[in-house]
Amino acid sequence: MNSWIAIIVLGIIEGITEFLPVSSTAHLLIAEHWLPRQTDLFNIVIQSGAVIAVLPLFPDRLHQFFFKWREKSTQEYALKLMLAFVITGIFGFLMDKAGLKLPETLQPIAWAMLVVGIGFLIVERWLRGSSPQDTVTWTVAIVVGVGQLAAAVFPGVSRSGATILLSLMLGLSRPAATEFSFLVGIPTMLAAGGLKIYQALFHVHPGASPENWGFVLMGFLVSAVVSFIVVRWMLRYVQTHTFVVFGWYRVILSLIIFGLIFL
Repeated sequence: MNSWIAIIVLGIIEGITEFLPVSSTAHLLIAEHWLPRQTDLFNIVIQSGAVIAVLPLFPDRLHQFFFKWREKSTQEYALKLMLAFVITGIFGFLMDKAGLKLPETLQPIAWAMLVVGIGFLIVERWLRGSSPQDTVTWTVAIVVGVGQLAAAVFPGVSRSGATILLSLMLGLSRPAATEFSFLVGIPTMLAAGGLKIYQALFHVHPGASPENWGFVLMGFLVSAVVSFIVVRWMLRYVQTHTFVVFGWYRVILSLIIFGLIFL
């Protein structure tokens, strides 16, 4: 396959899966078993493209942060976002310094897809008839930070999947859980992308393969455009639908992966 076509395909996969609770990392790792393998920097930078693209889709929050920042509710929400980000950032940085690498084999991905998928099905059944709240608590903020770490350690868990699932378990409504998960992902992924770019530019890891910045830019732009479209749809979807369809998708995909491994 032509390298540029492969980059576009990977950008599309990232744009579709970054914010859906199905794990972009898992889908990229699966795709790279058949497509040319890209660097960690490429994968993280195109994730940053997907993240930046969603900013215009939260006009009310942006207006609140810029023009109502003196209000207590605005300050509390911003501090909760910051708390979740700091928890992820500190421990994520320590894991990176320790040289922690995501496993790139399909079996752990399949298990993570299966476990979180079943988790969504169980939680959605448990939530039937309940009255979730729209207020993000400090507990939710802490748990979301921890959930992002879990996704960083186990490919297939999904950053948005883990954070949304945990938020639902703590009584947060689907729209509120989705919004908070998406918003806290913005500084998280941008920080990770910035760190990788710094390491590449200043050769922090000697001997690493040289980066094709044209490929990185193309993947970044494609994932940004696709992500904008997908997240715009997702924000409307969660207003009236559950996450059951994503739970079943994860379960079915995990079974397909297990079939590829063992058959």
